[in-house]
Amino acid sequence: MEQKTEATEEIVQEQPAEETTETVEKAPDKKEKKSGDKEAKKLRAQVEKLEKQLEEEKAAAAAAEDKYLRLAAEYDNFRKRSQKEREGIYSDAAADSIKELLPVIDNLQRATEFTAPDKVAEGLSMILGSLPAVFEKMNITAFGKAGDTFDPNIHNAVMHVEDEEHGEGEIVEVFQQGYSIGERIVRYAMVKVAN
Repeated sequence: MEQKTEATEEIVQEQPAEETTETVEKAPDKKEKKSGDKEAKKLRAQVEKLEKQLEEEKAAAAAAEDKYLRLAAEYDNFRKRSQKEREGIYSDAAADSIKELLPVIDNLQRATEFTAPDKVAEGLSMILGSLPAVFEKMNITAFGKAGDTFDPNIHNAVMHVEDEEHGEGEIVEVFQQGYSIGERIVRYAMVKVAN
């Protein structure tokens, strides 16, 4: 019986060892499961955080694109408005100039109705007398008179003459008067200059 007892003891001893091994094996599984759950929760939290950041960045990008599109549209409108204003300024200036010149044209037309030479000459003289006032209203200045000193910035010397009566660089004769609007030269005076 001793042999049966020893064999039974061996079986009994083996069984608790197996249970202990199974218990030890199951325990790490629970720990792994708990740590896996914690990692999964952390990863879910990170994913949610990243998704939230992505949504915020998408919203910021949409706002920036909207701002860009509005700015581009505003610039395009400004460009079109500026172009219309430039065109309007030119046409307004041209209309104002023509309006000032119309009385002179009317007087020239009236002068053609006269056949007497002295009346025509008198009318033309009166018309020429009214032009400086018209030019003054338009800020146009005439220059280039005989006796003035030659200035290459505003005069165009088409002839030179040696004349002892006139000083060097003095304008002897004016073929065409020059005109300027403010600082801008509209036409250079065409002159004969003494050497």
